[in-house]
Amino acid sequence: MRRLVSALLLSAFLLVGGLASPAAAHPMSTSAVLLDIRDDRVEGEVQLPVDRLAIAVDRDLTPTSVLGEDRSFLKRYTARHISAVGEDGNPWTVGLGTGSVRTIDGTAHLVYPLTIRPPDGQVTDFRLRYDVIVEELLTHKVIATVRYDFDRGILKTEDAETLGVLDWDTKSLLVPADEGSWLKGFATTAGLGIEHVGEGADHLLFLLMLLIPAPLAATAGRWRTEGTGAAGATGVTGAMGVAGGAGSTGVAGVAGAVGGAGGVGVSSPRRSLLRVVHVVSAFALGHSLTLALAASGVIHVPSRPVETLIAFSIAVSAVHAIRPLVARGEVLIAAGFGLVHGLAFASLIGDLGLDRGSLVTTLLGFNLGIELTQLLVVALIMPSLIVLSRTPVYSAFRIGVAVVGLVFSVSWMLERTTLTAGDPFEGAQTWLVGHPLLVAGAVAAFAVAARLRCGAPWTAAGR
Repeated sequence: MRRLVSALLLSAFLLVGGLASPAAAHPMSTSAVLLDIRDDRVEGEVQLPVDRLAIAVDRDLTPTSVLGEDRSFLKRYTARHISAVGEDGNPWTVGLGTGSVRTIDGTAHLVYPLTIRPPDGQVTDFRLRYDVIVEELLTHKVIATVRYDFDRGILKTEDAETLGVLDWDTKSLLVPADEGSWLKGFATTAGLGIEHVGEGADHLLFLLMLLIPAPLAATAGRWRTEGTGAAGATGVTGAMGVAGGAGSTGVAGVAGAVGGAGGVGVSSPRRSLLRVVHVVSAFALGHSLTLALAASGVIHVPSRPVETLIAFSIAVSAVHAIRPLVARGEVLIAAGFGLVHGLAFASLIGDLGLDRGSLVTTLLGFNLGIELTQLLVVALIMPSLIVLSRTPVYSAFRIGVAVVGLVFSVSWMLERTTLTAGDPFEGAQTWLVGHPLLVAGAVAAFAVAARLRCGAPWTAAGR
């Protein structure tokens, strides 16, 4: 009987322990202090879990009461337990905004906006003293994080830097607000520009649609390459005269050959590259203008119409790649729709919450990143397009790629106008953007194969 009782007690103990173990696996809720380092102030917020706060102040708090009858008391309590001093020992001004309740990691938190100002208006290294809740609750932890500091290149949530953990033993920590330089912020924003374009299938596809017709010249509503114009025909005729020994015809043939090199429909590699420069420059001018205006708050356009117009810009450029809409249309398209793409770029910068002082540096860095990415795309793909354009297969290649771009753009337009629930080509787009070197290598291999197969580098390709 005694053994049976012991066995039952042991089973009960193990059962209770087994049921309790999953709950023990969940960490207790923590507080957080999030800091945004500006030139003349520090902004941020304080996040206090309501259940831990109730224990610390010995009150029955609820998400409703912290904004009601307990609101004034809790704000005074929190303000008393936060302070800051500079390296010279002088106190800084600490202010709390109006509190709100937010659910974080499944727990209700009382959140206060936080502002810390130095007496001389110049933010440097300072010491944050903080003992909200931890003064009364020995097991509580407070995670202090810098989520924005331009001079140290901390601009986005994923770049946030944890300064340390405050608890009953550690109630202060040093905030390194005087480190870094504008060069670090400049380099970081340039990286954002590279990342934004390099990972943006729509921006890359728009650029590709503009590059496809660059090796060609528009003649009579069609894309043609060197030697397909009327002057080129004169050159061929004259050359035949030279071979036949007719002197006067031979002179005319020489003149005709010269004319063939510069006649209607001609697009030499040099002119192709010049056209690419015009396209890239026009796009840069367009997006830089609206990027500066939107980022500085002069203009504001909702994101959904902007994203839809970007998809439409790809459709227009794809149609132009199939059949020229207007002479030098790719330059006009790049400049005009570059204005739209600039609005999309500005939305990313707007999310960073920049200071006026760092806005110019950010715009320059972000633009530099965009241009570097564009130049890299041109360097990877343009030589292959020039070689391909001198082969008979380029017409089919150009139209095929343009049709793919048109299909992708229509799919984006339908999705962004909420006419469809999703993009069926998202997987293919993600793969292509994620493997740029492989794609460029495949195009280069195709160009070399086409060149070797045709055996003549300057064959007419326009149709």
